[in-house]
Amino acid sequence: MRKAEAEGKLAGLAGEGAPLPDRPGDAFVDPGDTIGFRIMAEAGVLPEEITLGKAIAEQKTILADLTDPAARKVAMAKLAHLETKRGIAEEARRKFLKS
Repeated sequence: MRKAEAEGKLAGLAGEGAPLPDRPGDAFVDPGDTIGFRIMAEAGVLPEEITLGKAIAEQKTILADLTDPAARKVAMAKLAHLETKRGIAEEARRKFLKS
């Protein structure tokens, strides 16, 4: 990164100087966990919270396209359920790592 920066390859990119976007609902994942997640992904296994994060993103996309109030209500309930499950999975990982 520093070499690319020194060579000017990072100058003028979209969003330069702007703060990173917020990712609501995503818990902070420390670098150690990131490495562990990457090793698991390369082995073809993802932690439950990562798979749930993908399902949440998909559900948000579905919800954004819905206009029928009844269908939106069902989609919102599913989204809430997925977010709750991800929160439980994240908390379980934190407790496991503390012990």
